[in-house]
Amino acid sequence: MRKALTLLVFTLFFTGCGLIYRQPVFQGNLLESKNVEQLQAGMTRQQVFSLLGSPPVADPFNQSRWDYVATERRRRGETEIKNLTLWFEGNALARWEGEYFPEADQALAAEMRRFGNLARDKDKPRQPRPQQTPPAN
Repeated sequence: MRKALTLLVFTLFFTGCGLIYRQPVFQGNLLESKNVEQLQAGMTRQQVFSLLGSPPVADPFNQSRWDYVATERRRRGETEIKNLTLWFEGNALARWEGEYFPEADQALAAEMRRFGNLARDKDKPRQPRPQQTPPAN
C-alpha cells in the first residue's frame, strides 16, 4: 500500500509539472506548398494525383470531389483540422479551395530532432547540437 501511494504521488508530481513530453500528432495528408501552388484548372486527375497523392477521403456518392483532410494536435492543445477540397468536371480539375498545413513535415522533423526521436543515417557523422539560447525579453 505504501509503495502504491509513493508511486501515485511521484506520478502526479511529474505529470502536473509538465515534464512528460507529448509528441505532436499529425494525421492525414501533409501537403507541400510547392505542389499545391502548381495546381491549375484543367489538370487531369492523374496529374493532380501525382502532385498531391491520393485523397484520404473518398466520397462514393460524389466522384468529382476530392478532399485532402489533415489534423494536428500539439501537446494538450485542441485539434486543428484543415481541409483542401478539389472539384473535377469530367477528368479535368475545375476549382479548389480550403487550407492545408504547409511544410508541416519539416517543422515536425525539426521538433523531433530536439528530442532525439528521429533515426539518423548511419553513413552521416553526428553533428553536435547547437546551443540553446534563451529568448530575448
